[in-house]
Amino acid sequence: MSKIQKPNKIINKKTLLVTIDIGKTTNYAYMRCPNGDDVKPFKISNTRRGFNLLWKCVSEMKQRYQLTDVVVGVESTGPYGIPLMYFLDTKPVTQVLVNTKHTKKVKELLDNSPGKSDKKDPYVMADIIELNRWLHVVLPHGVVAELRHYSHSLDRHKTTRTGFYNQLQGLIFQIFPEFHQVLKDVTTKTAQYLIRHYPTPQSIVNLGLDELTALIKQKSHGKMKADRAKQLYDAAQHSVGIRDGLVSITQEIGHLVAMIDQLNGYIQEFEAIISDLLTQVPISRYLLSVKGYGKVTVACIIGEIVDFSQFEVKEELVKYSGLNLFEISSGAHQGQKHISKRGRPLLRKILFFAAMNVVRKGGIYHDKYQAYLDRGMPKLKALTAISRKLLRLTYALVRDQREFELHYSADDKFRQAA
Repeated sequence: MSKIQKPNKIINKKTLLVTIDIGKTTNYAYMRCPNGDDVKPFKISNTRRGFNLLWKCVSEMKQRYQLTDVVVGVESTGPYGIPLMYFLDTKPVTQVLVNTKHTKKVKELLDNSPGKSDKKDPYVMADIIELNRWLHVVLPHGVVAELRHYSHSLDRHKTTRTGFYNQLQGLIFQIFPEFHQVLKDVTTKTAQYLIRHYPTPQSIVNLGLDELTALIKQKSHGKMKADRAKQLYDAAQHSVGIRDGLVSITQEIGHLVAMIDQLNGYIQEFEAIISDLLTQVPISRYLLSVKGYGKVTVACIIGEIVDFSQFEVKEELVKYSGLNLFEISSGAHQGQKHISKRGRPLLRKILFFAAMNVVRKGGIYHDKYQAYLDRGMPKLKALTAISRKLLRLTYALVRDQREFELHYSADDKFRQAA
């Protein structure tokens, strides 16, 4: 939703500065003119009436002081400010974001107090914007907006599913702890089938070794042999799992399995929709040409970045994602470099997972990753470095409107970008 600040100042002698402290139901707006005249923070509700009141006050202030430009600044405060941002997107204003960390640090300068209030924050935000420390708002529209929302929804569903899997493992461990020693991954189809139909050791024993062997071979498509079935059967016969509370635990296991199945259905549905939506976005074909980028990855990248043309150089995009490097050094102390993480968290996350794909054997960055490891770089930092390279590569592909080519000359633009 935001982009790093431009080098030129956004406030001039004809600019009305409006800052808004966003709340769930009530916002506080503050207005400041170039000559220093201002309007104390006043309430506006998160309703059509409240938005119209805000715009009426802005228009009157702009006319009274004969101003030509309006800059509206808000804090990046999650979903509560989004309806207002889209309302203002239809008006002749420039919208900017103020980092909440900056507001927290600067507010003490106002009255030498760390205290926070809805009336104090808008003053601080206005000071920060006048110091040219702001982020430009980039709102997604149309298909890109749908891609962003589906990407976020997919991420939430997958996170919820992981939580259910963790709960499932905990319950299985209580009644059949040996199950994890034989089938370590409870997310596989074979493990899920057994948990759904035969969750207790006794149910495994009652099934019998021959039928269990045939069942495991069928569900794993021959990947699991008779010895694995024998291990599970022997473990069930001598299990140390608890017997008290067995009915309630197995019932909860059934509910968890059902919810996981439901989430899997949603995830498959959303992925199919994303695949269809990508055909309506021309730049998607450039990104899908990268070996290691799937459709969900590309959808997330497009949904998070929105408009590549807003970024004049690749480093602006790196900073927007929060993958830009910083270090804390003083005197003889040389601090280690870290990424700032002040950007789009989902974009960083999806790039990190993509990095894990491209560093595998045969991947486009396998050799580079191995070179990082040979230099003594920890795996996590090496993958983060690959994430930065992938982002630069993504920028270059869209900028030049070209598909990825694995073998390119040393002076190719992609090599320079990545």
